[in-house]
Amino acid sequence: MAWSRFKHYYCQNADLGVALDISRIPFPDDFLAGQESAIQQAFSAMAELEKGAIANPDEQRMVGHYWLRAPQLAPTPELSREISTTRESIKEFAAKVHSGAVAGPKGRFRNLLVIGIGGSALGPQFVSHALGHPRKDKLGVAFFDNTDPDGIDYVLAGLRGQLPKTLVVVISKSGGTAETRNGMLEAIAAFKAAGLDHPKHFVAVTGAGSKLDATAAAEGWLARFPMWDWVGGRTSELGAVGLLPAALQGIDIQAMLDGAAAMDAATRVSTTAENPAALLALMWFFATDGRGAKDMVVLPYKDRLLLFSRYLQQLVMESLGKEHDLRGKVVNQGIAVYGNKGSTDQHAYVQQLRDGVNNFFVTFIEVLKDRDAKSSLEVEPGITAGDYLQGFLLGTRDALSEKDRSSVTITLPDVSPRSVGMLIALYERVVGLYASLIGINAYHQPGVEAGKKAASGVIALKQKLAAALHAAPDQPVTVEELAARVNAPDQAELVFKILEHLSANKASGIRKRLRTPWHQSRYSFRA
Repeated sequence: MAWSRFKHYYCQNADLGVALDISRIPFPDDFLAGQESAIQQAFSAMAELEKGAIANPDEQRMVGHYWLRAPQLAPTPELSREISTTRESIKEFAAKVHSGAVAGPKGRFRNLLVIGIGGSALGPQFVSHALGHPRKDKLGVAFFDNTDPDGIDYVLAGLRGQLPKTLVVVISKSGGTAETRNGMLEAIAAFKAAGLDHPKHFVAVTGAGSKLDATAAAEGWLARFPMWDWVGGRTSELGAVGLLPAALQGIDIQAMLDGAAAMDAATRVSTTAENPAALLALMWFFATDGRGAKDMVVLPYKDRLLLFSRYLQQLVMESLGKEHDLRGKVVNQGIAVYGNKGSTDQHAYVQQLRDGVNNFFVTFIEVLKDRDAKSSLEVEPGITAGDYLQGFLLGTRDALSEKDRSSVTITLPDVSPRSVGMLIALYERVVGLYASLIGINAYHQPGVEAGKKAASGVIALKQKLAAALHAAPDQPVTVEELAARVNAPDQAELVFKILEHLSANKASGIRKRLRTPWHQSRYSFRA
């Protein structure tokens, strides 16, 4: 029965070299037929999206990340030209950096610092790790991907003495994203401290007319590349957001684009049994009851794909994690994503996957090619380390199946620019099709905006607290006293957390006098 089911539900695309095995998801034989009408409607919705329909009704925007790898499909000649021109500008700029035609005041660039957050970091980080090579990279790559001062210092320590030959790419659509702005300001300060003129090292990837665009133009940065409002951050890897860092690193971005375009063509096919994106979307629907009832565990058996689960966390969870459906009904949709890599996970959480709570389905990612070398060491007679890696994948899959733990398996020929482009395009399509199946808007993120708004409130409260303490130096007060003083008695917990942070950092000047019970501790500004 297992072999018979495998033969029936193994979808192989020989042209792409990609295969999808859905036979270990326990759907009944009539499931796909029963969902045919729904998936055909999803195909129609996707076709309209690709033609330029308003797919994000909240913001009245098109959603056109598919055009990034096929500019000829953009709805207007102007958009087609702009995409193509940007792509060629990226290639030309990277070539000039590599040749030394574009260089810093002290010589050719050897390092690249990418400053971004969310989709402006996760995609570039995934691609950099998947496709980079210490001996082949044109530039060594580092990232500021948070507003953590210690994390920033850690990255800068790795670039100590190398800033004169470091190129910086700042990525932010609005130019006002706090984490990216903070990273940019920290980088500028580091360059100034090193006696360097930062505009001679900086490049912007941003929206036309944004704060960042205006700053880069006024200061005379080396270059500016566009971000468009019809490309969301989590689907921007094959725009300037991802292509510029990849090209500067020395990765073949045309091969990535070609791979994505080939996968797009394969996943536009309306024959469900031949469309890997449609089949995968339907497996998500079955495995989670169409409402996120189970988590998705992503297990790539390849070190270079370690960051793929982090990339997918944003793509899937930001796209599908929605409170309301398209009709305004409360649905609280989403699929939680987590993962690491095989076979590392066999020494981590596979124990729970096999014997613990059955609240997940697994996505195994198999890569057929072991390494670039023509030969591989035999760790046992006739057996290589790569043979063991496949053995652990297949063995773990069987061990999970024995306990009725569901899984799908995606097989790739290798980890190359083309196959990484295919993988990105596959999951972008799956997310869009699945969103149609469950009737939600995959292309907005109101929860993220709510979090930003709440963070702004915390910053505003911190400023009030600091001002109140500075106005009465050396006069200790309790949390409740200070909360009342700034007219925020109902925010005592926030006041406490802010004061704890301030008092832990000497530069703030805020000191804590510990008392028992702890909430009677006192805080003051030491003049």
